Amino acid sequence: MSDVEDATAFLGEWGRFQQQVFLLLCLTVIPNGFTGLSIVFIADTPPHRCLIPENVNLTGAWRNSSIPLEEESHSGALVPSKCSRYKLKDVQSFSDRGLLPGVDVNLSHVATERCLDGWEYDRSVYISTITTEWDLVCDDGWKNPLTSSLYFCGVLTGSFISGQFSDRYGRKIVLCLTVALQTVFAVTQVFASSWAVFCAIYFLIGMALISTYVTAFVLGTEILGPRVRTIYSTAGVSLFFAGGYMLMPVVAFFVRDWRMLRLALALPGILYVPLWWYIPESPRWLLSQGRVEEAEAVIRAAAKRNNIEPPPVIFGSLKKELQSEGRRAHNICDLLRSRNIRWISVTLWLVWNTLTIAYFALSLNTANLHGNAYFNCFLSAVVEIPAYFLSWAMFRWCSRRLSLFSTLFMGGVFLLFIQLVPTNLIYVSISLEMMGKFAVTTAFALVYAYTAEVYPTVLRNTAVGACSMASRIGSITAPYFIYLRSYSISLPYILMGSLTALSGLLSLLLPESYGMPLPDTITHMQHFPGCCKKTPYTLTHREEKENKAERKSPVVP
Repeated sequence: MSDVEDATAFLGEWGRFQQQVFLLLCLTVIPNGFTGLSIVFIADTPPHRCLIPENVNLTGAWRNSSIPLEEESHSGALVPSKCSRYKLKDVQSFSDRGLLPGVDVNLSHVATERCLDGWEYDRSVYISTITTEWDLVCDDGWKNPLTSSLYFCGVLTGSFISGQFSDRYGRKIVLCLTVALQTVFAVTQVFASSWAVFCAIYFLIGMALISTYVTAFVLGTEILGPRVRTIYSTAGVSLFFAGGYMLMPVVAFFVRDWRMLRLALALPGILYVPLWWYIPESPRWLLSQGRVEEAEAVIRAAAKRNNIEPPPVIFGSLKKELQSEGRRAHNICDLLRSRNIRWISVTLWLVWNTLTIAYFALSLNTANLHGNAYFNCFLSAVVEIPAYFLSWAMFRWCSRRLSLFSTLFMGGVFLLFIQLVPTNLIYVSISLEMMGKFAVTTAFALVYAYTAEVYPTVLRNTAVGACSMASRIGSITAPYFIYLRSYSISLPYILMGSLTALSGLLSLLLPESYGMPLPDTITHMQHFPGCCKKTPYTLTHREEKENKAERKSPVVP
């Protein structure tokens, strides 16, 4: 099947068929931008303090002094406590006796207690969030980062399941099914009655969203021609993701209630229903399953759409090849079966893992930056636009390995520099963080495209899904990197910067794939370590033996 691109070259690169596929697949990625990262506003924690019930009879002086002052960890300023209050019975007794706080009563000697009556929240920014609705603060503060982590657990599960199902049952059916499921789950989440129910549904949304993204990514990679494929896999899907990401803070700015925000972001999913009739199955996948007639039907329909007369026989030689070889079932275990693919897989898993830590930690951290949370989130999304254009340019004209190394290493350096900036230069720190986000985003787009390019057709969706699955260990821990701010402001940046720079060095071991056709079988893959060399599809004597052994293995019924 090494001549699939030659057999379909008569279609051209950018006809009406390719334009339709490009646009529709990119549109399916938009919900990943605004749904996955909407937790920044849905679960944000506004300023809060212990609630003093209105029916408690206190003088104005004691009501204003009922909350003890505590030293803020990063600034050293005295601020009202968020998790304790002076013992209400004692305060009421002092008030009834006409004593004044700080004058007649030394407040440092008054006993404190937890917020037994709940909390009162600053409503100037949000009408409600899941934090204010279910009091995810103080002793229950651990539930807030866990909410995002459970979503990423769903992403991990979806990465594993979708890759297996897509390689077995087809790209199109998995894509359309997961698009429908993510809309159903998102609407259902609006009616969540508790934090546990919200998290359970959020887990399912994570499964559906990543399944849609990975399947659409692989489907476009396999259908589109070499030049358009490069644009699609780097700038195309990524720009539409960034478009959804940019749209999210705009919608959130006007919709301050978390349930209504969730509904506003979910309902556009209904518009994706017609996709089933306009997106074709991958001809490459059909060929890998021995369904040559169906693959030809897709190509003939594409030719008709492009007003091109197809040849009488499109995949004639491939048909004979498939009939003589039979078909071997591939699964995720094949990613570790041979030494070459094993080292490529392990190295990519580590790189992906580090990238997701840096990308999602920086994205989720926008609410903690100085200034307006909505503007900071929008700025974080805008930074991604030039990053995706750069990723396309680098993928089009530069070495894959050096592109990935340079963006990862520079991203790590920018993040490490943040700790050296004086605390009063807030905007310098924010600029360095955005530069780090820019570099990490560029690397993320590159590694997605590189992964789809380096693995063969028979394992491509499984491989991208496995890399995405492995990386979710990083995304699951990313919220806790932000949680480290409570101990030290610079600690998250030191950890993220070090890991990102080291993974950049590790990426130099990966094989080069620039200028090479997409591999269709495992023996077509480039060799590890890369060491600045690349080899064409010529099979060695050993690989020919492996091919023969593969052909003799049991075929799929």
